[in-house]
Amino acid sequence: MTAIEAQDGQVVGVIGAGAWGTALAQMLASDGREVLLWAREEELVEAINVRRANPLFLPGAALAPSIRATNDLRDAAACAVLLLVTPAQHLARVIGEIPALPRDLVVCAKGIDAASGRMMHQVAGDAAPHSEIAVLSGPTFAHEVATGLPTAVTLACTGGEAQWQRLAPVIARPALRPYYSTDVIGAEVGGAVKNVLAIACGVVEGLELGQNARAALIARGYAEMQRFGAALGARLETLAGLCGLGDLVLTCTSTSSRNFSLGKALAQGADPQALMSDRRTVAEGAHTAPVLAELAASHAIEMPIVAAVNRLLAGEPARAVAGDLLARPLTTEGARA
Repeated sequence: MTAIEAQDGQVVGVIGAGAWGTALAQMLASDGREVLLWAREEELVEAINVRRANPLFLPGAALAPSIRATNDLRDAAACAVLLLVTPAQHLARVIGEIPALPRDLVVCAKGIDAASGRMMHQVAGDAAPHSEIAVLSGPTFAHEVATGLPTAVTLACTGGEAQWQRLAPVIARPALRPYYSTDVIGAEVGGAVKNVLAIACGVVEGLELGQNARAALIARGYAEMQRFGAALGARLETLAGLCGLGDLVLTCTSTSSRNFSLGKALAQGADPQALMSDRRTVAEGAHTAPVLAELAASHAIEMPIVAAVNRLLAGEPARAVAGDLLARPLTTEGARA
C-alpha cells in the first residue's frame, strides 16, 4: 500500500471508543466493512469483542460483528484512514502514540487546544506532519447515528478534491451523508463555539427562563460564532451550514447534549469542578470556554455569551451572570456587541 490510499474494503480505524467514536464505528461497519476501534480501557475492549457492546459509553447498542476493538495504538498502522474521536485536550498525545505513517487523519473532536489556543486540525497537523488532515463536524447525536437514523455532516479537507475523493467513499453510508468543504477553519469554529453556547442554553433551561430566551440566545450566540469565525478566516456560508448553525440548533435544544446538561446543572446550583471531574462524560465546552474567551479578547471580538459562560464555570451564580447579560446596553441587531 502506498502513502495515503484508501482502497475499497480496507480497514478503517476509529481512535476513541466513547459514545461518538463507537457510533461512528457502528455506522462505518453497517455495510460489513472491517473497522478497528481503539479504546483505552481493557474491560471495554473485551466487552466490544466478546459481547458486541459498549456498556460504558453507548449502552443498549448491539455492535456490528465487523468491529474489532484494541487497546494497542500500534494496531492502527494497518489503517490508511483514521477517524480521531478522542477528547480534544488529549488529541496530540494520542496521535503521538500512533505509528507515524502517511495517512488521512479525520479529526472528529470539537474544541480548541487549551494550552496553545490552536484548532484541532492544527494540533493534528503538527503531531502528524506527513498526514493529510480533514475535519468531520455537524449535528450528530451519537445514539441516533448508532441506530442508523439519517445524519448529514460537513467533511472539510485540507487536501482538497483529491482527499475528498479518497474519503467520501470510506465515510458515506445511506444514513450518513457528508458534504464537501475546503473551509477547515469554519468547520472547526462551528464545532467549538456551539459547545460553549450549548452550556448557556442549558442555563436558560435550568433557570426556567423560557423558550423565547433560548431562541434569542441561539440567535445572538450564532452572531458571536460568525464574528469569531470571520476574524479567523472562516467563510460565513460554512457557519450557516451543518457544522455551524445546524450543530448549534441541535446542541442547544436537547438534554442529550452533554454541554446543555452541564449548563442546566450549573443553573441549578451544581459545583462546576464536581461536574467536570466526571472523566466518562466530557463536556468539551467547559474546556473550550476559557481559551475561546481569551482568543476573543486578543482579537477584540465581542462575545458576551461566551464570556458569561466562562464566568459560570469559574463559579459565579447563574442568575447574577444572566442578569448582567440582560442589562447590557441596547444596540442594533447587526452591531458587533
